This record gives sequence, structure tokens and C-alpha cells, in this order.
Amino acid sequence: MENEKKQDIIKTKELTFDYIRHDEEGNEEGAIRAVDGVNLEVKPGDFIAILGHNGSGKSTLAKHINALLVPTSGTIWVDGKITSEESNIWDIRQTAGMVFQNPDNQIIGQVVEEDVGFGPENMGVPTKEIWERVEESLKAVGMYEYRKYSPNKLSGGQKQRVSIAGVLAMHPKCIVLDEPTAMLDPSGRKEVIRAARALNEVENVTVILITHYMEEVIYADQVVVMDEGRIVMKGTPKEVFSCVDELKALRLDVPQVTLLSYELKKAGLPLPDGILTTEELKKELLALKTGSKGNGN
Repeated sequence: MENEKKQDIIKTKELTFDYIRHDEEGNEEGAIRAVDGVNLEVKPGDFIAILGHNGSGKSTLAKHINALLVPTSGTIWVDGKITSEESNIWDIRQTAGMVFQNPDNQIIGQVVEEDVGFGPENMGVPTKEIWERVEESLKAVGMYEYRKYSPNKLSGGQKQRVSIAGVLAMHPKCIVLDEPTAMLDPSGRKEVIRAARALNEVENVTVILITHYMEEVIYADQVVVMDEGRIVMKGTPKEVFSCVDELKALRLDVPQVTLLSYELKKAGLPLPDGILTTEELKKELLALKTGSKGNGN
């Protein structure tokens, strides 16, 4: 069992969390179950996307990965360490870094490079190594040329990339992005997701992306769908987005190109399920037009 735990960077077993409600006088008046018996395994280097509408429990689950919350019952291991043991918290927070919705809440430096160096400095990293980490982290998210800028002069997407660099400079094995693009325009969203994908593919950082934007998850290794605190669907993006009706029943959208492909298939075109990109759809339609067969991948 111990070996099995060490194979996963994140593992939850029957993870359950209740928020306690209080009345105006501060007395307890019941509990709301936000996460309900979740079992999840994440391997090192995975890119996992967790989807769900507001109130589905996805952000509450994310806060457990960084030990910001500890389970009401059940267990979560981060790199083999149980989060509910207080002696593990420092190691867990160095292993799993968090990036939140609003970059303004995470950026505290007056200059970009100072902000990125703040975390390593707090960890006691030697000055020479801090600047090496600042440089590599800013380059990893495509923000090195802005290192002397004031964060106030940056766009929302650029600020969020600086937030990611600040977490990356602490050399975590895993980054949890909790709806990092919720406050950004489409251009900023693309910037941030591109940076997250690069970290995963080039730096081999485990990425857990919490989102409700379907287009952001099509490159994930695995998609987890939550509803009412439970995992209700799990699979590759292609597998999950093949279930258009089920996702609609969960009040979730699907990528526009996937929906178009689904409607074309219902209208009689022999298209495969789970088309995720415009390029895939073009390839399949061209294959139908020329009489050759698409590969369905």
C-alpha cells in the first residue's frame, strides 16, 4: 500500500469535507457537504483538468491539495504525505503550489522580478540561486522581458503568468490552478493556458487545472467532472466530450467545435464522437468530401 501511495503525487481516498454553517450569533447550525467521498489519483507529470459548475466542489477539492483545508473524513496524500498531519504542511505547500483566480491577490512586489523572487527568499534560498530561479521561471511563462516592469503596467493575462512564475520559482512538483482565467478576457485566458501547458510539457510539472471553460481542458491527460461534491465522470477529453447530453444535464457546455460536430452527426454526417479542435473537424469533413476515411482520432 505504501508503494502504491508513493507512485501518485496526489491521492485521495473517500475524501469528504463539510463546511460548518453558523447563525448570526456564531452558533453552529448544521453542515454543508462540499466534497463527498472523492477518490482521485494523479501521477507525476500528469495534466489533470477538474470541471464543474459553481458549487460542484472543485475549488474546495483544490484547497485540500495545498492543505489550505483538511478533510472532515477520508484522506489525501500529497507526494506520499498525509495533509491532515500538521508536521507535513510545510513540505506539502512546497510540493503543491497554488495559483488563484485574482492575480492581484498574489502579486505583492513593486517590480515583476522582485515579486517572483519573494517565495524563494522566504524559503531561505541563497541570493544567487533566487535570481537563477527568477530568470528560469519568468522564461518558462514567457515573461522574462517584463522582469523590470511594475505589475500595475501589465494586462490581466500577464499578471497571472507572473503569479504562476512566482509559484514556479519555489520549485513545486505540482501546480494547482484554481480557476486562474476566471477574471481574464479570451486573449488572457489563452496566454495562461499556454503557459500551463508549457510547464507541463517542457518542465514536466504536474498541473491540476480547475476551470469551467471547456476549451481550456482539451489538451489535458485526464478530465474529471464534479457535481454536488462527487466525481461523476472521468476520462480523456475525447471520452468526456463524447458525452454531450450527459454534460448538458450537468449544466456544463462543451467546446463549440465539439457541439457543432455533435449536431452534424445528429443530422446524418458520419463523424466520430469527441472532436475537440477545428483542425480535427476540418480533417474529418475533408475526408468525407474526398471519399477517404478520417482516422477518428
